[in-house]
Amino acid sequence: MLKVGIIGVGTVGASVANILRDNKNIITARAGIEIEPVLGVVSNLSKERDVSIKLTDNIDEVLNDDSIDIVVELMGGIEKPYEIVKKALAKGKAVVTANKALLAYHRYELQDLAGDTPFEYEAAVAGGIPIINALREGLTANNILSIKGIMNGTCNYMLTKMIDEGIDYDTILQESQELGYAEADPTFDVGGFDAAHKLLILGSIAYGIDAKPEDILIEGIQDISPEDIDFANEFDYSIKLLTIAKKIGNEIELRVHPVLLPNSEMIAKVDGVMNGVSVIGDKVGETMYYGPGAGGDATASAVVANIVDIARRGKGSPMLGFETSYGEDLKLMSKDDIKTKYYLRLRVEDKAGVLAKIATILSEYDISIEKMIQKPLNKTCAHLLLSTHTCIESDISKALAKIEATSFVTSKPAMIRIED
Repeated sequence: MLKVGIIGVGTVGASVANILRDNKNIITARAGIEIEPVLGVVSNLSKERDVSIKLTDNIDEVLNDDSIDIVVELMGGIEKPYEIVKKALAKGKAVVTANKALLAYHRYELQDLAGDTPFEYEAAVAGGIPIINALREGLTANNILSIKGIMNGTCNYMLTKMIDEGIDYDTILQESQELGYAEADPTFDVGGFDAAHKLLILGSIAYGIDAKPEDILIEGIQDISPEDIDFANEFDYSIKLLTIAKKIGNEIELRVHPVLLPNSEMIAKVDGVMNGVSVIGDKVGETMYYGPGAGGDATASAVVANIVDIARRGKGSPMLGFETSYGEDLKLMSKDDIKTKYYLRLRVEDKAGVLAKIATILSEYDISIEKMIQKPLNKTCAHLLLSTHTCIESDISKALAKIEATSFVTSKPAMIRIED
């Protein structure tokens, strides 16, 4: 029998305990051994929880119990769970976590500490979608050319509503909070940080890149306007908060931001609270993974799958996908060197010659306009909505700064990258 201790018996932790109980027969048949949740750690013992396992508020009861084989960490946070997981690994206990923030900052240290001790984390990225195992195992024969992911259900729900129903950002944010999709302080989700943590994990598995959130481009959806939605609809785009990893020569792009995606792209069809990940391998081509990215049962399903993997294998497989270096010296691409197309929203004085002046500034940085719409706002101002051909991030940034400084631009320009 394998005994499991769960640190953090909230929505997901309770679901893990209940799945192990409710589906015990089939899990035992698939694992080849009985798996029993024996102890759960909570911060408040007086709170009612729908679980049948023994509960404690003392983490050491799990860590110091030599009969517990697997520690499931579901408490959230970064530094405190890091110390707890280190102690569990030091005692030779296998670890399963759903903690993306922990892994965004400490995945390489934990890999070194784990060694041959199993350490699994499927639920840390895209909830119930088995993207970690797909990259580490199913696609192991491939060089990964790119990963594009919609990995925050809150943002995807909000953007879907804004596009389909014309709801403005503030209204849909309030609705999302009322429905429980967004927190009272939604910054972690709408600011792109949640998705960035997940991207960093996938980037390590695919490319062996050790980057922290501070090292990569992260932008959120807070500035998406109805005018942006109109432009997207006009030219058959969807707007998504996208995580992007790309291999360009010996450099790796890692970035998270809103994008305009052609509606013909498979990943553009991922709507509502659902998640989706597109992976392109050099041999297999594009594979697509779709499903619930959050929720107690969906996330717990991935946690239990990891527990079963440990029961089957015993020895840990490479935590981040690599036994050794494979000889290619890859490095993180500078944010300034990113190349893509761009959509610009400019509020300008509605008078002759303004568009020509903007085009002249753009041309100074070798940027050309591909599409353009002008929408009058009042008698004196208009919105210019335009897209560019492919150019360099540093050039578009310099051009926008120069455009903003002109007398005929009346507010800060907005920019969304285009992936097509």
